[in-house]
Amino acid sequence: MTENIYVVGHKSPDTDSVTSAIAYANLKMQMGAAGVIPAAAGPVNNETKFILDHFNLQAPMVCTDAAGQKIILVDHNEVGQAVDNIMKADIVEVVDHHKIGDIQTGKPIFFHNEPVGATGTIIASMYQQNNIPIPKEIAGLMMAAILSDTVLFKSPTCTEKDKEMVAMLSQICGEDPMKFGMDMLKAKSDMGSKSAEDILMGDFKKFDFAGVKAGVGQIEVMDLSDLESKRGAILAEMKKKVEAENLDMIVLMLTDVMKEASDLLFYGNDKAALGFEKAFGGKIANNSIYKEKCLSRKKQVIPPLESAFKN
Repeated sequence: MTENIYVVGHKSPDTDSVTSAIAYANLKMQMGAAGVIPAAAGPVNNETKFILDHFNLQAPMVCTDAAGQKIILVDHNEVGQAVDNIMKADIVEVVDHHKIGDIQTGKPIFFHNEPVGATGTIIASMYQQNNIPIPKEIAGLMMAAILSDTVLFKSPTCTEKDKEMVAMLSQICGEDPMKFGMDMLKAKSDMGSKSAEDILMGDFKKFDFAGVKAGVGQIEVMDLSDLESKRGAILAEMKKKVEAENLDMIVLMLTDVMKEASDLLFYGNDKAALGFEKAFGGKIANNSIYKEKCLSRKKQVIPPLESAFKN
């Protein structure tokens, strides 16, 4: 009997994490692997639901505990971001576009990491390299993932390869990428039904900055005023999360996609506050520092925080 292999992304799954699991599981199966099953490390967000519904696909099964399972990690390679008990799993592959983290394995594995804007870009290129035809709906998922992670090509993480893959994938799925990207953004920006906890945890990752335990989240909207009425509740939720999980700080990027700027909301202890101010060259006012041309957590928020606490 074939043992299942679960392809799963990070906790608080975003579009790239969920769609990469689906697309990579499909690629593996088309290449002859058996029992490869896509999974998500939690419920899908509004944007991902919109994309899946558009291409008439179901959300993958939810996987919250990796103990004893064969696992392929996509869109992350850090223990703090992975499903529970990841170090009790048999990790057989990693496909990612982030910095190399602390995942360790007891044997050599296939590990593909590339500095591009989305894991979807890597997986699309793997279809090409292996001469595997891309189904229309899978092409749509990977196109959407790239558009989401690169913020419609505005993010500094965006590369020419990302743009080339979107051009190719949009031809296959028959969608105008910029029009579809704006529709995705509208779905993501709908704050009406979201609680403060939803906003904080929708795209939340944990980090360790030289012993400073942190959470860094991001919410993208078309206008920051959409979040103003929820700001107090969001800060209260950040305080609750810091205390419950014994963190030193939480930073939440309130990102205005149209203005290409982020209000970096902060809650934490005094040491963390000093490091936060050092990282972003400003003073905390109204619990935040506003940064122009700041869209990418991976490239514009995590590196300065790492540097600030390292020195």
